[in-house]
Amino acid sequence: MNISQKISDCMISFIGDESGLSAVEYGLLAAGIAIGLWTLISGIGADVHTIFENVKDDLDTAKGA
Repeated sequence: MNISQKISDCMISFIGDESGLSAVEYGLLAAGIAIGLWTLISGIGADVHTIFENVKDDLDTAKGA
């Protein structure tokens, strides 16, 4: 077997190998979930902040009465 045949066989083996694809797919899935959670939590955080500000204002009003 000559060197060009060995290189050809190696390239065919490399192209046919799909073992790394699952790691890439899992990485993309994890990134998508992280982005979704970040978007959801940041939206909820603004709403919770508004609720606590309203409660604080109501307590300040009640304290002054």
